[in-house]
Amino acid sequence: METNDILKKVRKIELKTRGLTNQVFSGEYHSAFKGRGMTFSEVREYQPGDEVRTIDWNVTARFNHPYVKVFQEERELSIILLVDVSKSGTFGTQAQLKQELITELSAVISFSAMLNNDKVGVLFFSDKVEKFIPPKKGKKHILRMISESLQFKATGAGTNLAVALEYCTNAIKNRSIVFLISDFMCPQFDKALKIANQRHDVVALHIFDRRELELPNIGLVQLIDSETNELLWVDTADANVRKQYEQASKIHQLSLNDLFKKSGVDVAHIATGAGYIKILSALFRKREKRL
Repeated sequence: METNDILKKVRKIELKTRGLTNQVFSGEYHSAFKGRGMTFSEVREYQPGDEVRTIDWNVTARFNHPYVKVFQEERELSIILLVDVSKSGTFGTQAQLKQELITELSAVISFSAMLNNDKVGVLFFSDKVEKFIPPKKGKKHILRMISESLQFKATGAGTNLAVALEYCTNAIKNRSIVFLISDFMCPQFDKALKIANQRHDVVALHIFDRRELELPNIGLVQLIDSETNELLWVDTADANVRKQYEQASKIHQLSLNDLFKKSGVDVAHIATGAGYIKILSALFRKREKRL
């Protein structure tokens, strides 16, 4: 991809996702992801309705008039995006590839973080850790991450979530909000997920394409596994084949949901070409109610 093409795509993603962030997600993001606690800000004179427990008795005694302590939320957070760049992301049948949806979601989260003065970093992974960009603030930093995501060429073909989660657990010392963005087509990673969610606050965004859930009846077709290059002929005209495929997909989705529930990880399932505003809003509102 030429430099001018990359810049145009970055600009297009910025315009779309920043618009969505300003209109929809900024307030919901702030409510869904709280800071690390409350810090003392100042004292002021007591006003009717103030809680008695906030009275600063030392200052009150000195001035012979009630004063209260004022606290502010220690807002600044570190957001880490764990972005799946394996070759299965090159699949898509609904107007966009899974890779493209992942990049867009990463941009939405990053601009939401920027509006709330939070730091954002990204870790690209396949079957190994490909690249880590440490958390920083600012628009320039976010545009760099979007550009990297658009043109990133993974050296690994497969997917290993455990490796990415273990790196995140061991290398990132401060407790962070970790968005795990993947199609989750990989070997088991339950142990690594539980440990990572104990150190950090992990949120899973499961990316999928409709054709990964069901096959259309289009006769005999040749399929290729993008991660292993394995070729397979499938007779989609056979109703039993389509049914088995659909059942296997449902089992995979149910097992993912069960894993996330047991690990205490919030999850949202987002399909290519289907829109994600309502899904992310519901996820943010769910977290807000629980906090």
